[in-house]
Amino acid sequence: MIIDGGPQAVPSGRVDAWLLTDDHAELAAAIRRSARALGLTARVASFRAGGLRIEPKPVVHTNHPTFAYELRDGCLKVVWAPEFFEFPSWAKHADLMFAEASSWNKPICFRGAVGGHLDARAVERAARQAGVKRLVFAHIGRPTIRAIEGGARPSFGELARDGQIFLQRVRPKSRPRARRSWQARGAR
Repeated sequence: MIIDGGPQAVPSGRVDAWLLTDDHAELAAAIRRSARALGLTARVASFRAGGLRIEPKPVVHTNHPTFAYELRDGCLKVVWAPEFFEFPSWAKHADLMFAEASSWNKPICFRGAVGGHLDARAVERAARQAGVKRLVFAHIGRPTIRAIEGGARPSFGELARDGQIFLQRVRPKSRPRARRSWQARGAR
């Protein structure tokens, strides 16, 4: 299963679904071509497999509907929200959140006041207030890269690297320790 990605993100193994956060995204046409080559349709959609449930959730980002995803497996809650202008309230208490970092310390506002990108520092504050346990910045833009190269560091959260695998351990109340892995592609 792939969420967003791009033509370079096509894995060599089986893919059950290819989900998009924005049907009108810049790379949507290229992603759809790659998905078709695998016999899939890339789109905003729900996905279920075994105990895993993935649901699109609306986010404020631009002048047309855009989404992030809530991934649930037992008591594990993971949020994939790479682009938003307002921190999504439904992301509260996520065990792991992949989030926006296009800008470092001031939001990027789109022309016509139709949305934009929330800055990484504001995302940190909002994620802490929302009780997010682990924050990973996955959509890292040039302003954030320049800030990091200049010595800045997030006070909460970590920066994803392309190809990095994230393991999230949880202790369900009635089962032994469970483990899921998530791989970041196109993070930086």
